[in-house]
Amino acid sequence: MGAMSDSPARLWRDLVSTDPSRPFVTSYDELGDRIELSRATLDNWVSKTSNMLVDGFGTQPGDRVALALPPHWQSLAWLLSCWSVGAAAVLSADGVAPGAEVAVASPDRLEDALDSGAEEVVGTSLDPLGLPLREVPPMVTDYTVEVRGHGDHFPAYPVDPAEPALESAGRTLTGSEVVAAGRSLAREWELDAQDRLAVVVAPDAPLTALGGELAVLTAAVVSGVPLVLTPAPAEDGLQRFLDRMGTERVSALYGTEPAGELPFRRVG
Repeated sequence: MGAMSDSPARLWRDLVSTDPSRPFVTSYDELGDRIELSRATLDNWVSKTSNMLVDGFGTQPGDRVALALPPHWQSLAWLLSCWSVGAAAVLSADGVAPGAEVAVASPDRLEDALDSGAEEVVGTSLDPLGLPLREVPPMVTDYTVEVRGHGDHFPAYPVDPAEPALESAGRTLTGSEVVAAGRSLAREWELDAQDRLAVVVAPDAPLTALGGELAVLTAAVVSGVPLVLTPAPAEDGLQRFLDRMGTERVSALYGTEPAGELPFRRVG
């Protein structure tokens, strides 16, 4: 396998080209609102975000982008965009990592992002349909407003898989190491393209809920498994949760485990 194939960006491009119309992520919020994005649709957001980083913010390979976001379809777009332009995604379980060129935050973390010393601060509403922020503080770029003006195609950068791609939990991982973690997890969980993986996390959980190496995301990219992001059920909502998992044809579950017997395997 060539060096370019060891980069997360190249793996993503290969996945999209294989079957663009296949679902990649389905996201539920606490109210039960649902949105499903195919590989091609998510890639459109990835391309636009990558162009925004490069053309709008001057992001270069080797730059750092702090992501103070929970697991969400927009967060996945940001991670894949960082890797597409050769930037390192910087995660923190608490607050916003300092010293990055760009800081991206949910509304409740925008003040921390502004205090982080980032040259550019981006806020995202995390609305299921990608609606704008309700309030935009000074010196903050509204992601879903700004990104729509950027191109739908992003040229394949010659990203070096030996360069940093992720900073998380006090560790710096190269692109090759991020990919290797995903491949290892896909093998451990015996994921194949027929699976659908539910990732059950709290709406305010940090991105590290996808694993310190983000291996849950890269395992999905490696194996071609669609993700279903969903909060855990309330005490009286287990049956609704199970009905939702049945509708989504979930075969494996990762994250917060609801009580009771489940008709799919637990992983992680």
